[in-house]
Amino acid sequence: MHGHEPFNWVQLIPGLELAPIHLVTSVIVALTLVVCGLIATLKLRASGNPLIPESRLTFRNFFEIIAEKIYGLCESVMGEESTKNFFPLIGTLFVFIFSCNLLGLVPGFLPPTDNINVTLAAGLFVFIFYNLHGFKAHGVGYIKHFMGPVWYLAPLMFVIELVSHVFRPVSLALRLRGNMMGDHAVLGVFMDLIPYGVPIIFYVLGLFVSFIQAFVFCLLTMVYINLSTAHDH
Repeated sequence: MHGHEPFNWVQLIPGLELAPIHLVTSVIVALTLVVCGLIATLKLRASGNPLIPESRLTFRNFFEIIAEKIYGLCESVMGEESTKNFFPLIGTLFVFIFSCNLLGLVPGFLPPTDNINVTLAAGLFVFIFYNLHGFKAHGVGYIKHFMGPVWYLAPLMFVIELVSHVFRPVSLALRLRGNMMGDHAVLGVFMDLIPYGVPIIFYVLGLFVSFIQAFVFCLLTMVYINLSTAHDH
């Protein structure tokens, strides 16, 4: 072991001592969200009428508020029709990334999103998704989106647009990873220096950063999907 490596609870799981920590924590987050989703679905079915909100703030109401706000944002960016089609993806991305970010605030855990493998995988998924839907919406004509409005500049614009599109997943990955790695590093430094009192401020800041980075990632995803599927180019 080279240098000082922070303790991580994943190291205590039998058989996973040598497994990549970011991969294990990503799977833990995903499985936890799946289980929570199943529990919520069963509770909604058992409630009789899931359309009637509960009278007090509960786990269900909390996530319904978040879902409602994300849906409203999707409508303002993508329009009503696209929101109906793509909201499940946007909502899932937000909850997964936000949960991964929050894991970094738990002592003994690293956020999966401070690893380039996780963030680049998310960025590549978004890249493949919006391009596939671009071709689905426009057919081969989707390539015209890369050629600009003027025919004689089409070869140059095609190269510029292609480079720009290829860089998008890298940009998404580096932005998310850089901010989460920096936030976790700052929190770790102050936890070592002053373990009581002062770090609370940085926990609040970390919560804010976790939300903003998930929000920005999903906002850019909405913009990319909207640009690739819109018919008014």
